Amino acid sequence: MSNLQRIARFEKVSYKQFKKDWVKTFKDIESLNEKEIEETYEKITKPLRATSGSAGYDFFSPLNIVLKPNETLKIPTGIRVQIEPGWVLVGFPRSSLGFKYRLQLDNTNAVIDQDYYYSEDNEGHIFLKITNDTKEDEIVDIKIGVAFAQGIFLPFGITKDDDAKGTRNGGIGSTTKTTD
Repeated sequence: MSNLQRIARFEKVSYKQFKKDWVKTFKDIESLNEKEIEETYEKITKPLRATSGSAGYDFFSPLNIVLKPNETLKIPTGIRVQIEPGWVLVGFPRSSLGFKYRLQLDNTNAVIDQDYYYSEDNEGHIFLKITNDTKEDEIVDIKIGVAFAQGIFLPFGITKDDDAKGTRNGGIGSTTKTTD
């Protein structure tokens, strides 16, 4: 039995939230329809560790991804995470994809704060934006259900004179738009 702390729980966002975000993200795709969105939602797999010694929780692609060199895609994962205070989830590209294709997260490392889960605007829906930054003209081809990113839980501390009291409501960049 492992002595690791159990400090978080992954969940799917509601279907209503997923559909809203999916349609907003892929509004330019003509084939968006309710049945396809429902099927996509039902196939979402919560992040998992591949082995008992793995630090990273693999995030699985909810769609087929084909990225030519220098192409970017924002992916609504359908996932949110409830994290205990004092911990953060940090997202990275999956090591093999970064090594082979220079696949990158557009914000370098995704930081999912503990209070992101409680955001009213988006249920804490985790989006990951990836770019194929290959120097060898390689095309990234990731099938539905294949791991493309990973998240690692890390502890963090605060300064002795910290007095943050704001409340988050929103996604990326929302910690600078808090309310007191």
